[in-house]
Amino acid sequence: MSAIARVMLEMGYTVTGSDVAAQELTEKLIAKGAKVYIGHTAEQVKGADLVVYSTALASDNVEWVEAERLNIPVLHRSQMLARLLNERKGVAVAGAHGKTTTSSMIALIMEDCGVDPTYIIGGEIMNVGTNAKAGQGEYVVAEADESDGSFLQYHPWLAIVTNIEADHLENYGGDFGKLKAAYVQFMNQLRDDGTAIVCADDETASSLLSEVKGNIITYGIDSPDADYTATDIMLGDRQVSYTMNHQGQVLGKIELSIPGKYNLYNSMAAVIACLKSGVAFEAIAGAIVKFHGAKRRFQVLGEVNDILVIDDYAHHPTEIQATISAAKATGKKIIAVFQPQRYTRTFFLLDAFSRAFSEADEVIITDIYSPAGEKQIEGVTSARLVELIVQNSNSSARHLPTKEAVLADLQGRIAPGDLVLTMGAGDIWKVGYTLAEGLREHKAKE
Repeated sequence: MSAIARVMLEMGYTVTGSDVAAQELTEKLIAKGAKVYIGHTAEQVKGADLVVYSTALASDNVEWVEAERLNIPVLHRSQMLARLLNERKGVAVAGAHGKTTTSSMIALIMEDCGVDPTYIIGGEIMNVGTNAKAGQGEYVVAEADESDGSFLQYHPWLAIVTNIEADHLENYGGDFGKLKAAYVQFMNQLRDDGTAIVCADDETASSLLSEVKGNIITYGIDSPDADYTATDIMLGDRQVSYTMNHQGQVLGKIELSIPGKYNLYNSMAAVIACLKSGVAFEAIAGAIVKFHGAKRRFQVLGEVNDILVIDDYAHHPTEIQATISAAKATGKKIIAVFQPQRYTRTFFLLDAFSRAFSEADEVIITDIYSPAGEKQIEGVTSARLVELIVQNSNSSARHLPTKEAVLADLQGRIAPGDLVLTMGAGDIWKVGYTLAEGLREHKAKE
């Protein structure tokens, strides 16, 4: 929502909006000229030509009700984004994992190479300090969200699918088949001159390609028949390098300033998208090495006295495994702190979550972070998850219910050589921020 608001401001529109609490993004919007209300009242929509809402908003919200009473058009966030993306050459990034990082990489490369894209991204790009910009170029780069089916609003020029997993099934009647069908529809909604860019190493995504009618480009590490492949791979401490090949021909070396095999995949998709957009490989390679990640994507919050604090949005078992694996490359002792999000996700993925922590040295699980209005599911608790983690992947797992309890535990015992890794889609990042700030303050007093 904040990204769309920022783009509309930069396009010259008057933007007002409501949120439940002030935060950094709302402050940045105010600085850009938006009027931001804290709290929702009917008065706040009067005078608007259009009202845009997010999935988080209930249909009985007073502003939504008032907009309809006043006959003001009401659009879902995805419908507003579709208006922007479908008007130009849309580059829409979909997938269970990697959407934010991949779209951020594409936006940064295009920006650095003078393409001047419009971009609307779910996470802040660390290099530029924002998640959106209204560019003058022909490309619009955005995440395409499968969680609520809203990616079916888009008719992109490039449709990127990083991977497909059984998540958000509560919005698909608990049926993975319906989610897969939605991805097929998304890839079949390309413009006539469009292309689907798909990870060949992802078994589910590649299994759907026979149902896709348009142009397809594939990429992978373990799929020799993919159009683009990576060789000479080196996965290091907060860095990656590899050689990119196209149909057997060497294009050149790609170096990343972020870690993990999963980011190698993300970067391959980004490189292909930028090549398709007419950017030279050498320029792409020169730009992508400058990318230092998106906010809450393996974000280094502090490194003090050989204690490293990293925060990541990982909230799915696959993401947790990949993030911990990337952390292991530092050679430090990994203290993984995970805050589950949503009872429904925890219910559907309970067994997979329980097997995701094998590479951590210690595991701390907090209480489930649940959005307002979600009903608790009997038997789905963090205590139960810890029991299963102990059985299936890591005997060191413990349950500390609150962020305060986690912070007190860590502050009392972390030592040089430790890496504290906070993970989750809720507010567990606050533990990492407070911990890192405390370490810096302690060092300053030494």
